[in-house]
Amino acid sequence: MEKKIIGRGVLLGALGGSIAFIFARIMAEPIIDRAIDYESGRDDAQMALDKAAGKPMPDMGPDIFTRHQQQNLGLPFGMIVFGAAMGALFAVVYYLAIRRAGKITTRNLALLVSGGMFLTLYAVPFLKYPANPPSIGHPDTIKARTALYVGMIVISVVVLLAAVWLGRKLAARLDNWTATIAASVSFVVVMAVVMVILPPLGHLSADRSAFGNFDTETPQPLKDPSGTIVYPGFPADDLFHFRLYSFAAQLILWVIIGVGFAWLAPRLLGDRSSEAIAAEVAA
Repeated sequence: MEKKIIGRGVLLGALGGSIAFIFARIMAEPIIDRAIDYESGRDDAQMALDKAAGKPMPDMGPDIFTRHQQQNLGLPFGMIVFGAAMGALFAVVYYLAIRRAGKITTRNLALLVSGGMFLTLYAVPFLKYPANPPSIGHPDTIKARTALYVGMIVISVVVLLAAVWLGRKLAARLDNWTATIAASVSFVVVMAVVMVILPPLGHLSADRSAFGNFDTETPQPLKDPSGTIVYPGFPADDLFHFRLYSFAAQLILWVIIGVGFAWLAPRLLGDRSSEAIAAEVAA
């Protein structure tokens, strides 16, 4: 049974990654191109300012991969492999959840698991540390940004598991509706506190020293020593749409995994509750 579940999860994840790639290729790639052009123009303006100030010029090495290779090889390969990995992870979580899902049907369990994984692995961390296009992000903060983002994922997963445990405990005393609302509110409150405690990316030391104390790493207007703007800040419309399309691509992936497995579940496991399947697995 587990091999069938994991195999279908991998296939659905690869399918979701492929469709997410098509969406991102059409909607997000033009924004990435503009972001790269912005970065190049800003670098040229910064170099002109540094040259006028007598600062040494950095040696800009060649790109390892061309833009064409990134668009047409790297992006599809990365998204399909990522989708397959998320599909496999979904399948493992789903198989483990069957044992504790009680009377929830296999179809509804697939939707709950995929929704919970999308929430904790992407949506909640995105609220604190949203996706950014190229030209946003200081090279010296890569490790700090990665650690903060991974930390948000781990915390959101742990808090969601705690909320599920709390909901099951409260359901023994209250009705299911009240217990679910209480557990959901607890999750939102705890994660809100976590987001307030964790630092904004613009407050990292490397960003403060290079750009000033801002809440984000979004490039501000570049000014010369007299305070005159010589290059504009990053376009707000491009930043908004890139984040919107990034969120939508992840949503597409998880909807395909969840809805696809919900459609396949009765065929794989039969039209039974998770409680009946768990008893069969235990036997």
